[in-house]
Amino acid sequence: MTQRALDHLVLPTASLDAARERLTRLGFTVAPTGVHPFGTVNACVYFRGGTFLEALAIGDGATAASAIAHGNVFVARDHVYRAMRGEEGFSAIVLASDDAEHDHAAFAAADISGGDMLIFSRPSADALGRTDMATFRLAFAADIETADAFLFSCQRINAPAIDRGSLELHANGAIGICEIIAGEHAGSFIRLIERAVGRTPHDTTHTVEFTNSTLRMVRPGDPAGIAQSGATLGGIVFSVADIEATQRSLDAGGIEFQATPAGLVVPPAKGQGATFIFRRPN
Repeated sequence: MTQRALDHLVLPTASLDAARERLTRLGFTVAPTGVHPFGTVNACVYFRGGTFLEALAIGDGATAASAIAHGNVFVARDHVYRAMRGEEGFSAIVLASDDAEHDHAAFAAADISGGDMLIFSRPSADALGRTDMATFRLAFAADIETADAFLFSCQRINAPAIDRGSLELHANGAIGICEIIAGEHAGSFIRLIERAVGRTPHDTTHTVEFTNSTLRMVRPGDPAGIAQSGATLGGIVFSVADIEATQRSLDAGGIEFQATPAGLVVPPAKGQGATFIFRRPN
């Protein structure tokens, strides 16, 4: 199968306001709030090339509970994550897709389907408040050994006619997501991803290459400085144009970080469910 591209990463949070405040202090430009029809809300950080972060919170608990009862895999897996790991974290990797129906069939054939597909629409807004409807089709993959992380593909059926350019410019100089860091016990999840993209899984695999990013499993003593909490997904590495400018931006936001050979390491905090690392492009 052709190598797949990363679409976005999902970061559960207890409070979208707290996530927006934290991400802004980190030097990111945060998009207006998105409201899903199944009880969750998000605040996204977009990058050139199409990848983004999705901070996800519960906006309407009753609607979310109803969605779970009716088989909504996205909300159900978010609920499982929060019950297992708490309200702040890093729960999902999302693949870009041109055909989520094909992905769903392929996941089922590989015996890794996470449940029914999800098709939904929601308003999407740019920095000036202009809105248009966005429609998505999602296909889910999961394995029984990994409860605190899941994988899905995302097809944009209707791309909103808005200008996202200004939302892709960040005071910290972040260009994009260059690496995803998984915990040292993430082998089963990595094998799930390999199967989802049509590769034969190997027990010794510690990396998965996407067209636009890399997933890497840490080992004890890894210089990236990821805290070993036991979580499947632990860190996100951003490429930046000017590391000194990034450091000034973090200082201006009052963000504590450690300068290491791996980059500027910012530990998780309220509204930031993963370790963030800022690094010059290789």
